[in-house]
Amino acid sequence: MTGGGADRPLRVVPVTSPDDPALAPYRTLRRPEAHKAAGIFVAEGDKVVRRLLASPLTIRSLLATPRRLAELLAGPGLSRTPPFPVYTAEEPLFRTIIGYHLHQCVMAVGEVAPDADLGALARPRLLVALDGLRQAENVGIIVRNAAAFGAAGLLAAPTGCSPWMRRAVRNSMGNIFELPVAHPASLPAALGALRAGGARVVAAHLDGGRPIDGVDLRGDCCLVFGNEDGGVSQEVLAECDDVAAIPMQRGTDSLNVANAAAVFLYEAARQRGFGG
Repeated sequence: MTGGGADRPLRVVPVTSPDDPALAPYRTLRRPEAHKAAGIFVAEGDKVVRRLLASPLTIRSLLATPRRLAELLAGPGLSRTPPFPVYTAEEPLFRTIIGYHLHQCVMAVGEVAPDADLGALARPRLLVALDGLRQAENVGIIVRNAAAFGAAGLLAAPTGCSPWMRRAVRNSMGNIFELPVAHPASLPAALGALRAGGARVVAAHLDGGRPIDGVDLRGDCCLVFGNEDGGVSQEVLAECDDVAAIPMQRGTDSLNVANAAAVFLYEAARQRGFGG
């Protein structure tokens, strides 16, 4: 069996037992702390796995049903002979390994990218900072929004969900593979360093915020989004230059944080000449 334009055979390993030690990362999908300690992440679904295959990240292995693997080989996803094992399992065994109903039956394990040096990015930078977000789905969607509207990098506070969690990776649609990410030990300290370097830090916050379209986002700046329940913390607010909010009607007091991030990022992109 060959992949894409490569004539060399793939290293395909049929799996017959759910206890195969090589499949340990796939059996620990509900234990994100194990993946974090190992410095790995799991990508799932056809589009996300294809984006991982096309990325510069190191891939540990791939797992798919024979039918899904054949579909992957028929497209551009495996254009190079991978230096990692490709495991196949029939669908009933696949679902036993994973432990829950998975529709697309194609997954891969990759190595988390090293922390990026966001200070080395070309300026003016548009950065995003996440202050204690708990829901992986929100984090993943914000990563996707950041990529869509031209953000250069992401800061993820240690108090919140990692953008490398499985559901975050899935909801980012693989955009996390190309977005520079830093995990500072202290988000307030990291924001203070950005300000000291000339960046403007703007918090998305309901209380006392000016309308977002009245805030200048054209220069070197960082947009900060807070926890789903409490918003941006007081310690982080103390390091912000400005507070902005989205004007809303009909008694609506807030938006989901991922939706709010899309509005903020679009406004920043618009001010920067997005779409001409």
